[in-house]
This record gives sequence, structure tokens and C-alpha cells, in this order.
Amino acid sequence: MTDLAQYRNIGIFAHVDAGKTTTTERILKLTGKIHKTGEVHDGEATTDFMEQEQERGITIQSAATSCEWNDHRLNIIDTPGHVDFTIEVYRSLKVLDGGVGVFCGSGGVEPQSETNWRYANESEVARVIFVNKLDRIGADFYRVVKQVEDILDAKPLVMVLPIGIEDDFKGIVDLLTRKAWVWDDSGKPENYELQDPPADMADAVEEWREKLIEMAVEQDDDILEQYLEGNEPSIEDIKRCIRKGTIALDFFPTYCGSAFKNKGIQPVLNATVDFLPDPTEVKPQPEVDLEGNETGDLALVDPTHPLRALAFKIMDDRFGALTFIRIYSGKLEKGTTVLNTFTGKTERIGRIVEMHADSREELTSAQAGDIVAVIGMKNVQTGHTLCDPKEPATLEPMVFPDPVISMAVAPRDKAAAEKMGIALGKMIKEDPSFRMETDEDSGETILKGMGELHLDIKVDILRRTHGIDVSVGKPQVAYRETITQRIEDSYTHKKQTGGSGQFAKIDYVIEPGDAGSGYEFESKVTGGTVPREFWPAVSKGFANSMEKGVLAGYPCLDFKVTLLDGGYHPVDSSAVAYELAAGAAYRQSMPKAGPQMMEPIMRVDVYTPDDYVGDVIGDLNRRRGMIKSQEPGATNVHIRAECPLSEMFGYIGDLRTMTSGRGQFSMEFLHYMPCPKNVAEEVIKEAQEREAAKR
Repeated sequence: MTDLAQYRNIGIFAHVDAGKTTTTERILKLTGKIHKTGEVHDGEATTDFMEQEQERGITIQSAATSCEWNDHRLNIIDTPGHVDFTIEVYRSLKVLDGGVGVFCGSGGVEPQSETNWRYANESEVARVIFVNKLDRIGADFYRVVKQVEDILDAKPLVMVLPIGIEDDFKGIVDLLTRKAWVWDDSGKPENYELQDPPADMADAVEEWREKLIEMAVEQDDDILEQYLEGNEPSIEDIKRCIRKGTIALDFFPTYCGSAFKNKGIQPVLNATVDFLPDPTEVKPQPEVDLEGNETGDLALVDPTHPLRALAFKIMDDRFGALTFIRIYSGKLEKGTTVLNTFTGKTERIGRIVEMHADSREELTSAQAGDIVAVIGMKNVQTGHTLCDPKEPATLEPMVFPDPVISMAVAPRDKAAAEKMGIALGKMIKEDPSFRMETDEDSGETILKGMGELHLDIKVDILRRTHGIDVSVGKPQVAYRETITQRIEDSYTHKKQTGGSGQFAKIDYVIEPGDAGSGYEFESKVTGGTVPREFWPAVSKGFANSMEKGVLAGYPCLDFKVTLLDGGYHPVDSSAVAYELAAGAAYRQSMPKAGPQMMEPIMRVDVYTPDDYVGDVIGDLNRRRGMIKSQEPGATNVHIRAECPLSEMFGYIGDLRTMTSGRGQFSMEFLHYMPCPKNVAEEVIKEAQEREAAKR
């Protein structure tokens, strides 16, 4: 039985290129998990084991791995930084207890680190901060600390100061012990000496040390009182205060170094053990009923309680499907049966493995606080709860955003078509933000995702991992339609053939709903002119039709149908007749209700050096963007804008050209807005041409 106080479930997250994966590599080397460090830019990092990750030097999937440090077990998840994969960060944070936020010493707080920080705040995850790449030109530790305060509105608790900067970066001074850790140039993390800090840093060390102690002792009234009377608390007491404040999210212990040069990693590992919470110190997960309402019960992290576990990731590899599971309470044992509350079916637990990136160790059991993978589960999807069949309960599920961009793919031949269906099925299981549908008229397969890079990588995986040659259409925007006017109308469906016929008459009102309200149906029929048992058929007829709008065939949003009256025949009326009547009524009335095209609007964050602000804003205006704000930062200007997705294709290339390669941007879906008339006409014309081509 492992002591839960010795567990740390942590994630490493940051902006793309701040050095998360390199930091994870160094941690694994230091803790003795790997003997040779792989470099990201050589495509050899342990946690980046997909070909696509190795080539592009970015992390796409979250990789899970475990290691030991100071008799504590660390379960580490290295998450992606790129905005198209924030879903991976979101679902990893959901199952973690603590995190290490990595910031680039020269880039500072970048757009993606803001998004990830926001997710971590929402998930209430305690964090330590590691300011990386202090050996880079333009690095400035104090500037990044200031940005954490200003941009993230967070309180950094500075624990160490850097000795030297850029090429002269040698090591750090630990403020609590007043000792300098100085590494030699061998690049080996264990080659360091503890020395006295450089004499010219004495004033800075005392100044920052005083700030640290003042912020820490506020966590304990007795210690604060003693401190105000002039007694400095012991280092043990200060550490206890820091731990309390870190877990309460009052502040974030902040460290610095250069992961690539192996300098400054040990103090971060020590901080993980000293200050980040163990699984029992985190607010327990609420249990919910099948409708998603909280029941008031909590999944307490305790191996003796009934089993509660959350499947948070599914990954396919050469040994079969791996389901990653975070166990919140109870024990999971090989050979036992568990209940999946989402499907209502039970599954037998075959092999349980502890993952180390893509190699594994077999386990016979796992317990509350563990993150493990189970091989060969059949019907478990991301977000499903596994529990004790005798005492069922559901954990709060994960919510995934809808995709905003789509692209048609077609296999080159018949053999590839069958393989493609199986491969896409596996890929959708692995990534809930990736969807697929088949266009009934043209038979094309449409892939949907969160951005251009997202779909790009999915096509790459199809081609290389699954060996399927596909041709690809250009990316399409997920437009929507809606209506702007209320209309009252009537429709009669009559069909007389041999034997019994079909008859259904409906009088109804169709009116616009509020933004985001979806489809609503209400019946005000009295006196049985449309019998109650046929109301659901009328609703279903309208609901099925809304998938295809009347302008360009895009799904219709936000409208309400009210059934007022109708007619009924005792022999010829049936549910099918009313469903057909509603479908025909939709096609008859929607064109009269002021139909309108809607387009997805994205929230865009652009970071650009001062000199190019005018060009960038001018370009965003040309793309029909609305500039919301611009804030000057230390090295660049942060422009927030809202832009239609259709105008943002290929933006990264244009931005790089405009800013001599120094601009960066990230975007995420915000909401749907009506299209301007000229854009709507263009979209409708394209849709008509597609229809004509199919005929």
C-alpha cells in the first residue's frame, strides 16, 4: 500500500516552444528514468514519440510518464502548447493535482500560456512556475515575473534569483538557504556546487528574500505575529506556509533556469515535492447524476472507498487501444469487473500498465491517486466514469468545444476506403475535438477540427501512421443559418394509395430564438385536433430538417416551433405522416421567415513588435476584424481582436511576412454572427455550384 502523501500528479504546460518537453526530458534524466537525454530539435524526445511530433518539434498528444524523486512518485503529463490542441491541455488539467507552468525567459507570457493558465485557474490546479531559457539572448527573469503579475493577474513567489544572464547564465541563488547552485559547462545536471552567492548580489538576495518571507508568513497568524516582533521563522515553518499558500492558489513559487543546459531543474523537482499537493489535498471530484447535476456526494481520494475512476484519454498503439485512467477513489485490480456509467455496461479489467511515454510496465493493481493505462477496453470513451458495479456513481464529465473548420478527404481507391473508415474511427476515439461525417449526397468524408494545423496533422496521421493515400479538399468554414422573422403557416400532407393513406395537417408558428438557444418545440394544441401521441413526431420532423438550411444547406440555429392546431384522420393519420408533414412544412415556411447566413467569429490574439502594429491592425481590418484592445508589453504589443474564421486562412504566413517573422498569434472560437450580404451571397453561390456538380 503506497502512502498517498508520497504521490504527485503533475502536468507541464506552456506556450508552444517555451521548452516543456525539454524540461520533461531533463526531469526523467535526473530521476533516473532514462539514461540518454533526447533533444526535441533532433526529434528524439522521449515523450514526443509520434513521427508528426518529431518532425515538427511540437507536442501534439499529452504523454504520460512516471518517475521517482526524494522517495516521492511523480506522475507527469507533458501537454501540447499549440492552440489547436488545447483540448489536450484541458483534459490533462482535469485529472492533475498540480502543474509546472513553463515560461520562456525571452518570450515571457505568450498567448497560449494565457489560455493554459486560464484553464488551470478554472480547474483550480496549484502550480509552480519555471522561467526557462535564461541562456537565450534577450532573456530577462525579472521582466517575466512582472508579466506574470500584470498579464496573468497572478502572484509569483520568487524562490530563486539567476546568477548571470544570456551567455553568462551560470546558476541560481536559493533565497531560503542563501546558497548559490552553480553548474559547470559539462551540461550534466549533477555537476553543480553549492557556494556562497556572488558578492555583488548580496543586496538583491536580501531584498527578494524579505519579500518571499513576508508573502509566505501571511498564511499563518502565529508565525506572522512572531515575524512582526522581529523573530525570523525557521526554514521548515516558512516551507509549511509556502505549501499552504500554493495549494490555496494564493501565490505560485517561481524558479528559473535553462532546461536545455540542465541548469535549475533540481530545485523545481524539490518544489514539486515540497509545495504541490498530494491527491488527498485537492478538492475532491463531485459526483453527478445521469443528467449532469451534482448529487452532493464526493469521490474522496481513499483506497478503501468504492472505485471511482475517469477515463481521460484514449490512445491507439501497436498493442491495441490504451485507455488512460485517473483513479479518484478505491482500487482497480486486474481481472475485476467495473461498470461504465455512461453506457451502463460492465467491462473486465485485463492488463493494467504504468506508462513511460511509449514503453510500459505491467501492474496487478492500482489505487486512488494513480494515473495508469488499461489495455483492450472496448466501449470506454474519453470522459466516461468507471466505478464499482455494486455502488455506481458518475464523475463530472468533460466538455469539448465544437469544431469550426472542415475539410473533405477522399481515399484514392476502394481498398483504401475501408481502411480509412477504421483508421478515422480510432482517431476520433483518441481526440474528442476531431469529428467526421459523410456527406449523404456526394458520399464525401468530411473531417472537422479546431484549426488548420489540427486537420493538417490528422491527414498526416492517416497518410503515414495508417498508410492510407487520401486526396484533400481545401478547408471549409462551418457556416450556419438562422431566421429573423416570425411566420404563421399551415401544411397538409395527404397521400392516397391502395389501402390506407397518409394524412396529417399542422398549423404552426416558426420564430427566431435567442442566440445559443438551439431548437425549441412547444405544442399549444387543445381539443385533440392533433392527438398528443403525434406531437413528438412533429417535433422530430422539424428537428431532423434543421440539419439542412434553406439558403445553402448549412445547419439552422436558434429557432422555435409552436404547434397551434391541425387536423387528424382516425385511419390515415400516423406518426410517420406527421413527421413527413413537419419536414415539408419546414421547407415551405423557412424561406419566408427571413433566413440569414451566420459565420463563426474567432477570438484572435496577436503579438507583434512595436514597429509593425499599424500594419497588423490595418491587415486585421481588411479581414473584417474588430480590434478590441491593444496593450503594450515589454517586448511587443498584444492586440486582441474578433475576426471571421473565413478571413483567417493562411494568416500565420501573412503575419510572419508583415512582422519579419517575429509576430505570433492564437485564435479560438467565440460565437456565430450574421454574415454581411456580399459574403452570404458568395457562400450561397458556392453551395449551389456544389449541388449542380453533384447532379
